Amino acid sequence: MLRSSDLLTIGDLARRTGLSVSAIRYYEKRGLIEPLRTGGNQRRFLRSDIRRLSFVLIAQNLGLSLGEIERELARLPQGRNPSQRDWERISTGVRAAIDARIATLEKTREDLTGCIGCGCLSLKKCRLYNPQDKWGEGGAGPRVLR
Repeated sequence: MLRSSDLLTIGDLARRTGLSVSAIRYYEKRGLIEPLRTGGNQRRFLRSDIRRLSFVLIAQNLGLSLGEIERELARLPQGRNPSQRDWERISTGVRAAIDARIATLEKTREDLTGCIGCGCLSLKKCRLYNPQDKWGEGGAGPRVLR
């Protein structure tokens, strides 16, 4: 049985996480947290929601999209603090997403060597923006950027 001391108001949750009340409502609407309702229809949050929202902030700082974060949080239990095993499962998925981003950034860094940054996008050798000269078929110049 939950005691009222186990529950947080939306203002308390905002202070504990550093998020604005409107951000908490947004994450609630997205299903990342699920508040309980009092008899007067006021939101009350579990203490475990502090960890869920902290995970959201950390994952966003790591570059994960909100969709990716939603998928990972769906794997966490509602209503209790995640265990070490829960976090290990989540970290595997997050690690894979980060590794994919790192690989993309490393490839982009390598491709920059051949880029002269002209913006024309019709060079046959532009591996960054125009692989296989797909925009060159429409003529020369920066048509795509205009």
